[in-house]
Amino acid sequence: MRLGLALGYWGRGPSPDHVELAREAERLGYRSVWTAESWGSDAFTPLTWIAAHTSTIELGTAVAQMAARSPTTTAMHALTLDHLSGGRMTLGLGLSGPQVVEGWYGRPFPASPLTATREYVDVVRQVLRREGPVQVDGRFHALPHRGPDGTGLGRPLKSITHPLRPNLPVLLGAEGPKNVAQTARIADGWLPLYWSPSRPDAYGPAVGRLPEGFRVAPMARVKVCDDVSEGLLGVKTMLGFYIGGMGHATRNFHADLMARMGYEEEARHIQRLFLAGRREEAVLAVPDAFADEISLVGPRERIAERLELWRKGPVTDLLALAPDRTSLRVLAELNS
Repeated sequence: MRLGLALGYWGRGPSPDHVELAREAERLGYRSVWTAESWGSDAFTPLTWIAAHTSTIELGTAVAQMAARSPTTTAMHALTLDHLSGGRMTLGLGLSGPQVVEGWYGRPFPASPLTATREYVDVVRQVLRREGPVQVDGRFHALPHRGPDGTGLGRPLKSITHPLRPNLPVLLGAEGPKNVAQTARIADGWLPLYWSPSRPDAYGPAVGRLPEGFRVAPMARVKVCDDVSEGLLGVKTMLGFYIGGMGHATRNFHADLMARMGYEEEARHIQRLFLAGRREEAVLAVPDAFADEISLVGPRERIAERLELWRKGPVTDLLALAPDRTSLRVLAELNS
């Protein structure tokens, strides 16, 4: 099982230690480093900065939001950074949810998310393969544009720049069983959310028949500490925000996933508290058991024991989220 460093997205401002953490991860033998975006910092710019200060570690987006860019623009970002980094780029994509797509990007959330994702990946693949001009007669992504609001002058184009790697890896963030099954068909890997080694069935039957060479790269908060309950507070804070606030009361994919994992009553309670403005209570309402099974928290010996559970399943890349330098080093030693 390979290790990755997940840096996430910025909060109020850039973290002063992200570059040094990435350099330390590279020195410790981590395979990859990953950035993200929500509605603030973007995923590609920090990754480019990290690329300039490292030499061997792979560079991934986990995830770049599809609504933020047209698929050709995303492919341009990926092929550009792949060239600049000497072939280290991995493109991780995610659809996000209605709250972000419509509230931040000002675009309608697709009525058929599976179709929208499939068309998006098709365009990206065509750009990267550069076998001919990009053409898609899609429901959500049509190239050239043929709508009644166009001029009719558009024509299919082929990237001027030759991609360094036509097979640049594309991974998808997917939560629902149908989305996971499609991901296994059209992508090179999967970025699961809230992966629990003991509950793979929560993602549907496709998890049991993944293609050979398919990457499964979940994020897990890693914290070496003596007090497990205290160490889980960071996990619970993240979960309280995602379960309670990252979505509408009637449509929250993260809350739905938690429900499928056996915590439906708790997920709805967290939502109600968060949406009522009782955020601290929402965080405390996250069950320690749920936070614990999707993370690696506690003394070194406890993490070593739990790490074996992650190795037994389909996980190929464990992306360590928010580790301090000690936790980063200990995880590398335990995985060697």
